[in-house]
Amino acid sequence: MSNQILYIIMGTAVGAMVILGIAYYILSKKMQKSEYKKIQKLQQGTKTSGFSAEVMWQKLYIFYARFPLLKRYILKLRRRLEILNIDDEYITRKDSAKIITKALVIVIPLFIITIFLTHSNFLLMFILVMFEIFMIDILIEGSVDKKDDKLLIEQLDFFSEIRHAYHEFNMVEEAIYQVSQDDEKQVSRQGEKIYEILISDDPETELEKYYDVAPNNFLKEFAGLSYLTKEFGDRKVDGASLYLKNVDNITQEMQIEILKRDKLNYVFRSLSFISIAPVLLLEPLKNWAVSNFAFVKDWYYGKSGTIVQILILIITFISYILVRKLKDNGSVNMDTKNIENPWQEKVYKNKLARKIIDLFIPKNGTKEYRKVKQLLIDAASPLKMEWVYVNRICISIATFVISIFAFMYLHYVAIDYVYTQPTTDYNLISLSDKEEKKAMEVTKQDNYFLDMFRGKLKTKQEEIEKAVEKSKYYKDAKPEEITKAAERIYEKLQIVNSEYFKAYELLLALAFSIVGYMSQIWILIFQVKMRQLEMEDEVMQFQTIILMLMRIERVNVEIILEWLERYSNIFKSQITRCVNNYEAGAWEALEELKNDISYMPLIRIVESMQAAVEKIPIKDAFDELDSEREYYRDKRKEANDRLISRKGMIGKVIGFAPMVCLFVGYLIIPLVFIGLTSMSESFGAMSSSTF
Repeated sequence: MSNQILYIIMGTAVGAMVILGIAYYILSKKMQKSEYKKIQKLQQGTKTSGFSAEVMWQKLYIFYARFPLLKRYILKLRRRLEILNIDDEYITRKDSAKIITKALVIVIPLFIITIFLTHSNFLLMFILVMFEIFMIDILIEGSVDKKDDKLLIEQLDFFSEIRHAYHEFNMVEEAIYQVSQDDEKQVSRQGEKIYEILISDDPETELEKYYDVAPNNFLKEFAGLSYLTKEFGDRKVDGASLYLKNVDNITQEMQIEILKRDKLNYVFRSLSFISIAPVLLLEPLKNWAVSNFAFVKDWYYGKSGTIVQILILIITFISYILVRKLKDNGSVNMDTKNIENPWQEKVYKNKLARKIIDLFIPKNGTKEYRKVKQLLIDAASPLKMEWVYVNRICISIATFVISIFAFMYLHYVAIDYVYTQPTTDYNLISLSDKEEKKAMEVTKQDNYFLDMFRGKLKTKQEEIEKAVEKSKYYKDAKPEEITKAAERIYEKLQIVNSEYFKAYELLLALAFSIVGYMSQIWILIFQVKMRQLEMEDEVMQFQTIILMLMRIERVNVEIILEWLERYSNIFKSQITRCVNNYEAGAWEALEELKNDISYMPLIRIVESMQAAVEKIPIKDAFDELDSEREYYRDKRKEANDRLISRKGMIGKVIGFAPMVCLFVGYLIIPLVFIGLTSMSESFGAMSSSTF
């Protein structure tokens, strides 16, 4: 069987190479037509001879975009890279092709290894292949996160150079233009975009557009401060430029964020792989246990072993999802915007599907509707209410169907084991080749009688004994041998006849589908719980923003609220409501905001805003932030350390759960329990035969 699999893998690889060659030939032919030919003419005299990596990446991008299975990943990748590259199509295509190629280089060999290791277990092979397809998403996200981290590090040097350029030109826009001339850096493209906004005819409108596509909050803050300084002018505070002081504050924020990301990456760098590794070890561990301990063969190849295997796969999948959610939660570059026209929207647009889905969506204004809506807001989920219920229904249906197939597969496994495994009277030691061949002959003989009586539920042992006695296999057998064979066949027949789909399994499938229906809500609740850990960090970001704005001329409480809304994540819905109600009554809107939140440090900030609205200037209301700036900065660092520590502890518990289940539930317990049971049975048989 293994040789056949090797031949299949080799044949598949050769076939894939041939298909790629044909695809390349067809692609090259198409490129010789019309538009491509015109481009070639334009390139004459400008392109270099020989191999060009830049051209290769552009061609690979075109190939990936036309390949059906990869088109989805390319489009998803583009959405994030376009933000980092400020709509630079050439660089976006090159980066997309690079990231997809790296992901394929990792996944394709893993795919081949999976087929080689699990060729005897088609269920496990299918699930692992699904996991590996899912891993492409993770590899792509990880690559984009690295580019985002690189941009953040480049911003440190960028802001440092802004200081020197501002001293030289004493003009915000000229300083940004001068520093943005280095085309090799990603941050230079962001600087050029901010410069274009500042010199545009309507900078306020252009700035609002930039806020929607800026890669991180720090560039938003820098763009906003640069605009305010250009509009209202700079001023001296304690003998230093207020603008440069604020740039320093943003730089310090970035340094804290970079350290936080580095620590999180260090804590979680191997947890994702550890959480998924058990599914790769299932088959090798089973083969090792069976080859060294023959008494566990019945368990591993029977129904019980398959059930535990499926449970470990489910635990692994859940752990993997939760580890990713835990690591990504609260990231400054988390995309919370609605994705345009996803598959959920396409499903909901179908008239029949919409009628069914609308039956499950709670009515607008009901308690259940408000509860789910608030959950989406608290989790900062990009999903719409309709999409949530499309997900819930689809997951529920998929869980029900998979459960039915899983039960049917378990019955098949139990019957197949009876029909294919060697028949012996003992299982403590491994069989020699000669003994195994003899045992398989007995199995084939028993199968003849099993086929004869299979499906006849009222069959008695005496009927089997008569059939055995008349058969060609037991012509010269003694009565004791015939009786023993009839008992053995009867036991096997009971197993075979009992393996059919039962009513309680249908009920279990329905129960699992309800669990699947609720899983989307549980994931949102998990996200909310994890986001609550970020509250302290977000409020400290608010303090830094207020510290930057409080000394700028013409800045009022409404402008501060708009900035807090722009950079908020956890408290966004409450602050947005306050901003919308502000014109109807400033003090009342702030009082409502204070009632909407329960986190005391944020309540103190709101009370200071109320004081600034009616009694005292903004700089006096928030004077404590300036005087205790060092304390708040140190407190934030310590809060980040606590946050990372808590996330790391939760992540390790979740990430190592599948590995613990694998070794304890799939190896140690079967070996100990079945070993002791087999030994007691064997000793009991030996004692009875002695007497």
